[in-house]
Amino acid sequence: MREGPDIARIASLVGDPARANMLNALMGGTALTASELALEAGVSLPTASSHLSKLMEGGLLTLASQGRHRYYGLAGPQVAGMIEAITGVAEAVGPKRVRPGPRDGAMRVARVCYDHLAGEQAVAMLDRLVEKNILVRNDKEIRLGPSAASHFAAIGIDVHTKPRRPVCRACLDWSVRRSHLAGTLGAAILDKILAEKWARREKDSRAVIFSPPGKQAFERVFLG
Repeated sequence: MREGPDIARIASLVGDPARANMLNALMGGTALTASELALEAGVSLPTASSHLSKLMEGGLLTLASQGRHRYYGLAGPQVAGMIEAITGVAEAVGPKRVRPGPRDGAMRVARVCYDHLAGEQAVAMLDRLVEKNILVRNDKEIRLGPSAASHFAAIGIDVHTKPRRPVCRACLDWSVRRSHLAGTLGAAILDKILAEKWARREKDSRAVIFSPPGKQAFERVFLG
């Protein structure tokens, strides 16, 4: 028997179409009930419950109770990164839908990837932050540059907190096929964008829609 992680077990969990749809639905960062995930997967509630049990046993989901309801969410950013990476492979080598949906274009421009911004705008932002040496990127990691703390403090983002996960992390963007910024800094930037009302979450979608003034503000702060 070969030693090392059991890739086949995780692949089998993600590879089922219904479970893949459930996991993708949770990429928006919002916890959902079994009934909501059943609708996303296109299966009955008992079938959805069976799938959710397998995902829980596999360590890919968490479960939280609130009153009479139970909410499922992704187990963490590592799981979200895996789903985003798999989506990128599927986009590159898998079969394409003949008729893309109307939201596809908006999703490619800007969308939520678990708890941070993804899409063309996010990739451009990371490129610009690296170009200005606010962030430093090499083959293995992204880290804060010398001026990062003061730069982000000026726009109300504290990078000195000591989170349990990395402040900066590269996440491979499925639509652009290059990295965008994840980690606690990526999450804080998305929170800033939504708090300032530069953009809004499209209902029942991961798409992030910038208003014209909001797009200008975002570009001035992060791309200028």
